[in-house]
Amino acid sequence: MKVPAAGLLARVRIHEVGARDGLQNEKTAVPTAVKAEFVHRLAAAGLTTIEATSFVHPAWVPQLADAEELFPLLADVAAELPVLVPNERGLDRALALGATRIAVFGSATETFASRNLNRTVAESLAMFEPVVARARQAGAHVRGYLSMCFGDPWEGPVPLPQAVSVAKALLDLGCDELSLGDTIGVATPGHVHALLEALNGAGVATERIGVHFHDTYGQALSNTLAALRHGVTTVDASAGGLGGCPYAKSATGNLATEDLVWMLDGLGIETGVDLAALTATSVWMAEQLGRPSPSRTVRALSHKE
Repeated sequence: MKVPAAGLLARVRIHEVGARDGLQNEKTAVPTAVKAEFVHRLAAAGLTTIEATSFVHPAWVPQLADAEELFPLLADVAAELPVLVPNERGLDRALALGATRIAVFGSATETFASRNLNRTVAESLAMFEPVVARARQAGAHVRGYLSMCFGDPWEGPVPLPQAVSVAKALLDLGCDELSLGDTIGVATPGHVHALLEALNGAGVATERIGVHFHDTYGQALSNTLAALRHGVTTVDASAGGLGGCPYAKSATGNLATEDLVWMLDGLGIETGVDLAALTATSVWMAEQLGRPSPSRTVRALSHKE
């Protein structure tokens, strides 16, 4: 039953991360053909932005070592296919295959920057500067991920000015959009609202912001709704709730795309996603992985069937 809520915009763009952020956290590598089929099925379900893979060194994320083999298999996918790149070498690999949407991945905290990128925050921004500049020169759209925006497992709560400062620095490099990451899932709705307000106060337009919530404490949907009420219309989610973060062990799965679509459908917000087709895709992927999907909506709908 669709019951719209006042103050929400009519459409939300889902930035699907299951094929990259979801599969990178698997203990064993998923076959390339299965990954390609996954992306094709996600696109057929109506998702228009599907993060495909990451051009990182295989030693860092061995689960995504097949980026060169996978990306050409997606040439016929009717969706935008962003790819994550860590540095200029990764950018070279991505551009050589025709990638037109690039993402870089920074941290709001020093400890996570050190553990994830082996650099300080300032050093990581310096590394991203030529990546962003060259990507834009090549005509690519650039997304900046900012992890640990709300809390860090080593440093604790992240002060708002600290998160805002690094977010602004990423945008100042030339990123077209910014994804705010609650990497360990500790945010609550008031915190989400406060960070968005602080970013607006620093001159960051809401239209340039996306949100990326993990469901560690069951807060991902409530945090998403808080962001929607603020005017955010880009939400990251992972089909079937796949994913976490290999460098932060307390990071559990991403917000499940099906759970998000169920909520948005109920609010009368358009996504273009066929929930039944998406659920079937996640059931299929869970079978490939040999375990049930953690998504409550997937479980409810597949049980009915």
